[in-house]
Amino acid sequence: MFFLETERLTITEFTPDMAKAVHENSLDEENRRFVPDEVFETVEDAAETIEYLMEQYKKTDGPLVYPMLLKDGTYIGYVQAVPLGEDEWELGYHLGERYRGKGYCTEAVRAFLPAILSALHLSRMRGVCLADNAASRRVMERCGFTLEYEGIGPYQGEDRRICRFRCSMPGGETI
Repeated sequence: MFFLETERLTITEFTPDMAKAVHENSLDEENRRFVPDEVFETVEDAAETIEYLMEQYKKTDGPLVYPMLLKDGTYIGYVQAVPLGEDEWELGYHLGERYRGKGYCTEAVRAFLPAILSALHLSRMRGVCLADNAASRRVMERCGFTLEYEGIGPYQGEDRRICRFRCSMPGGETI
């Protein structure tokens, strides 16, 4: 079982009882704008996705998505590693609207990144966001990602203005 603790958060595996919170946190306008494929219009949609994600924990070919919980067990969002191809993975994260601006994503990514790189036997991770997603850019920059490209590129099936980042472990070794 995947389990991490930070000062304020627990990062663990999804359970079916999180469906309502996942649904509710997915409905805000920024989520619709930046990651529309992660909007769950019903609790049932969220439950179906959680069931799929729970099955992925038995594999290592991803996506590997883990909920972020406050210490009291409140679901606030997730961090994820998504395969892009051979030895190439992308970091992702989402935080419910009412939990933004408090440093939770940065805290989660700083804990998650070395753990997931080690678990997947990788030395680097990509990050991609829309160029106008200033909050996502700040998280990646604060967590040691370097901007590799800013311009037009594929994003959720469309050509959009994106930023592509990469983070490598010191020396490029696998941890």
